[in-house]
Amino acid sequence: MPDPFALAVAQFAPTADRARNLEAIGEMTAEASAAGARAVVFPEYSSYFVDPFDVSVREHAEAMDGPFVSALTRLAAKQGITVIAGLLEAAGDGRHVHNTVVAVDAAGVRARYRKQHLYDAFGQRESDWVAAGALDAPEIFEVEGVACGLMTCYDLRFPESARTLVDAGAELLLVPAEWVRGPLKEAQWETLLQARAIENTVYVAAADHPPPLGVGRSGIIDPQGVAVATIGTGSGIVLGRIDPDEVARVRRVNPALRLRRYGVHPRD
Repeated sequence: MPDPFALAVAQFAPTADRARNLEAIGEMTAEASAAGARAVVFPEYSSYFVDPFDVSVREHAEAMDGPFVSALTRLAAKQGITVIAGLLEAAGDGRHVHNTVVAVDAAGVRARYRKQHLYDAFGQRESDWVAAGALDAPEIFEVEGVACGLMTCYDLRFPESARTLVDAGAELLLVPAEWVRGPLKEAQWETLLQARAIENTVYVAAADHPPPLGVGRSGIIDPQGVAVATIGTGSGIVLGRIDPDEVARVRRVNPALRLRRYGVHPRD
């Protein structure tokens, strides 16, 4: 069984200033590494963000070997840490972008996830600008021997997303987000994070934008739904302990994954 390790969640507000976003990511990654974290999770749209979306999102979308991912890779190598962050990725059709999450370490890209469930809800239309990711097999990667899976923000409302990752072996779900504020949205955010952890007996680590656009409240939830590390409404990082032994223990006591009688199948 792998040893426990420290995971950091970073809460900050990305803007339309790409250089400043990278500067903030660099500062928070250095802080996380100095505190002993082996990985750090940043929010959705960490590379570039405007509200509401406009044509600038297309202009600032990048390839996977573009400046943002390259900078993250250099930063991961310098700090000896795995970095997970959201970015605008060029979609190739000239009209849309991909809402992508990437995990990188010193060796380069470990996994990529393109958001599958777009935020066409609560009066928003993410699909006007963003192309949904294909329903490809999950790209599971390891941090300190623990299997990790990626999902994004609105995906939390679809339990199949998390279950697909867990069926592929994930023990830790990493969730960059921009959970838009609104009536009851703080409660829904926290409830859904806890639900995905409990029903899958996994750790869940989520990084949101702070208010006024996001709800904040980033944190790490253990396999029983207990918040082991949380941030309030400001910018900053928090560290939590990821213990694979705890995942195994909870699954022995509550073998819900083994006892279930339904599978998950993709639908176009």
